[in-house]
Amino acid sequence: MKKTFLAVSIICVLWSCATEKGNTSPVPGGSSTEKKTDGSGDISQKISENTNAAEISNLLSSFPVFSKKAVNEEISVLKYSLQNYLYALDAGNSTAKNRQLKNMQQSYRKIQKLRKSLSTDENDILNRYLVRIKTNIAVIENSVNANKK
Repeated sequence: MKKTFLAVSIICVLWSCATEKGNTSPVPGGSSTEKKTDGSGDISQKISENTNAAEISNLLSSFPVFSKKAVNEEISVLKYSLQNYLYALDAGNSTAKNRQLKNMQQSYRKIQKLRKSLSTDENDILNRYLVRIKTNIAVIENSVNANKK
């Protein structure tokens, strides 16, 4: 009788612990089950923008140094414009975003002219970085323009 009672009580304790869900969130109030809407668009679009912005940031931090000083100076201008573009995009400031996009395009054109003086290896490396930056900017701009419609 004692063994049966002990077995039943152990099963009841384990069963009740297994069915009770503990809240492991540091935020009180069960906010994980609430549906949050901010009205600013689709979540997959925001993730795509964030992924592209993160890749641009990674490219900026890993940009190599080239043998020509003029190219390096113009790359610094491009980096500055890209960082300000990302800040303006994050803040939702469309005038600053458009201004930085224009500055970025001007710097991109100057780099295209200056890269003719680089060696073929450096030119290929620079081209790889510029293409990835331009692609990510195009994807971000397309998603921003799609949000406006």
